[in-house]
Amino acid sequence: MTAPVSPRPTACLALADGSIFYGMGFGATGQTVAELCFNTAMTGYQEIMTDPSYAGQIVTFTFPHIGNTGTTPEDDEAGDPVAAGMVVKWMPTDPSSWRSVQPLSEWLAARGRIAIGGIDTRRLTRAIRQQGAPHAALAHDPEGNFDIEALVAAARGFAGLEGADLAKDVTCAQSYRWNEMRWAWPEGYAAQTDAKYKVVAVDYGAKRNILRCLASAGCDVTVLPASATFDDVMSHNPDGVFLSNGPGDPAATGVYAVPMIKDVIAKTDLPVFGICLGHQMLALALGGQTIKMSHGHHGANHPVKDMETGKVEITSMNHGFAVDAQSLPDGVVETHRSLFDGSNCGIRMEGRPVWSVQHHPEASPGPQDSFYLFERFAAAMAERETQTV
Repeated sequence: MTAPVSPRPTACLALADGSIFYGMGFGATGQTVAELCFNTAMTGYQEIMTDPSYAGQIVTFTFPHIGNTGTTPEDDEAGDPVAAGMVVKWMPTDPSSWRSVQPLSEWLAARGRIAIGGIDTRRLTRAIRQQGAPHAALAHDPEGNFDIEALVAAARGFAGLEGADLAKDVTCAQSYRWNEMRWAWPEGYAAQTDAKYKVVAVDYGAKRNILRCLASAGCDVTVLPASATFDDVMSHNPDGVFLSNGPGDPAATGVYAVPMIKDVIAKTDLPVFGICLGHQMLALALGGQTIKMSHGHHGANHPVKDMETGKVEITSMNHGFAVDAQSLPDGVVETHRSLFDGSNCGIRMEGRPVWSVQHHPEASPGPQDSFYLFERFAAAMAERETQTV
């Protein structure tokens, strides 16, 4: 009896160190080059792929059942996928969710995103953890024709994320209003009709569920581009300023973003709340520094300790840069710390309602342990209102 013939690989992942991984392609065809990271979340692959913070990155999913619930427009965190590509262990199966509108492979193909299945993601993840996030080239050709030398050269030629201002590529082109609240059964996404506080959200790559959480906390949200100036912000007469998540090197984005934040802190008494890149922007504005991490934090199971209460929260994270806690000046307090590696996950300004966190309290995907931070922001605006009456 003749042994079955293995199908010819139709996708190839080439790392800058020359490592080659063959698999089966799905989604779009072609080639892309980016930094390779891994995400340990067991749910939310669509939210991850559409998270603007993943610009310039190919995502390896450690959980094997990627694609089994299909896709739905309700779960998009941005208009289109932002992550450059997807790496999975098993090829996606037919969707098994009543919410599914389109299979994952079709969804990726329609949006120009390449994916590869059949990869030993455990081996790949170990390599990333041990050596740091590598530069990689991902190619999908239905005929299985690959120029390996050219792919490795492309990976080696990738400029990387250090020094890269990617917020300018994912921010909104113009300001807009947001009133959609968090999803709730049975109405789905209801509109905020009784907002109490006017909030300007600066968009460095904002996820939709963050904006929904602000609306659910009673905020009338106006979203401004990443390049917004102090005058742009203040023209909306806000009760608070929110600094969103986003991709790339915070020091590069900070060239134009930090002066505005400094002015808000120096010239007003407005509450300021930042998440992820917004956290890093705030730290830079307060005199701290940021550093590139070896392989970053990407997942929905990261324990973070509130240093002031002792409470441990399980959080969602997605960042490759971090605030250097040792660089924080007097008057800036470290409030949260990762229990995985001790890296900084939160700061606050002494005596002022100005604070930020590295993790993602909007929980999309992820646990809801940190939802209270949006309520804290609303409470700070309410307190300011009583003091100014």
